[in-house]
Amino acid sequence: MCKTLHRAHYGDEMSSTLLPVGPALGVAMAVLVAAAVAVSAVARLGHDRAVVTAALRAVAQLAVVALVLAAVVEVEPLTAAFLLVMLVTATVTAGRRMTHDRSWAWAAVPVAPGPLLVVTALLATGVLPGDPLAVIAVAGILIGGAMTAAALTGRRALDELATRRGEVEAALSVGLLPRDAALEIARPQAATALIPALDQTRTVGLVVLPGAFVGMLIGGADPIQAGAVQLFVLVALLAVEAGAVALTIELVARGVIVRH
Repeated sequence: MCKTLHRAHYGDEMSSTLLPVGPALGVAMAVLVAAAVAVSAVARLGHDRAVVTAALRAVAQLAVVALVLAAVVEVEPLTAAFLLVMLVTATVTAGRRMTHDRSWAWAAVPVAPGPLLVVTALLATGVLPGDPLAVIAVAGILIGGAMTAAALTGRRALDELATRRGEVEAALSVGLLPRDAALEIARPQAATALIPALDQTRTVGLVVLPGAFVGMLIGGADPIQAGAVQLFVLVALLAVEAGAVALTIELVARGVIVRH
């Protein structure tokens, strides 16, 4: 599996099968962004400007990341610094999605531990090679999953507690502790944040061919080896997201993360 991951990044066939970088690609991307903006405007989704901003940020950030990764490959200690930037960014993003209260910083609790533990375990067992690009690729997938799961869970839990405040007070009146009352109301809806990860795992290969799998095939890996690596990534992602959901619910129920 280590060799397979290595081939995914350095496969000789990759350059001949990737999308060509040129004017045509730029035009295609501009058309797709315009289409997304048009749909948002017509459907009154309220995200017209956000679509453009997200696309422009993606272009700028990926350009910078490409240059940074070139340096990281040459100086392995920079991998830890790059991972720290990823974790901080994910924490800020998830926390701000939940609340504008200073308690958003607690988003680090559901976002950081899971990915770090999984990556450390994979490195220790030799399942994941120590190559910087391999570490960053897998860690990025896991951190991104934890970020999304925590953000969705926190928003839904806080929304439920706000809209069903009367039920929380009723639960308190019959003797439930504040944490238990909050869990009783918020947990069912907040836990649905895990559904996307569950659906992705259930339908892998039938509905969607995930990026890691496709990337390895492009890099020249054997389909069976690529499938095996993708499977371990999906299972690891499911474990990380489950932990992020559980920790976020607990933090909201205990009043650590609040909406003011």
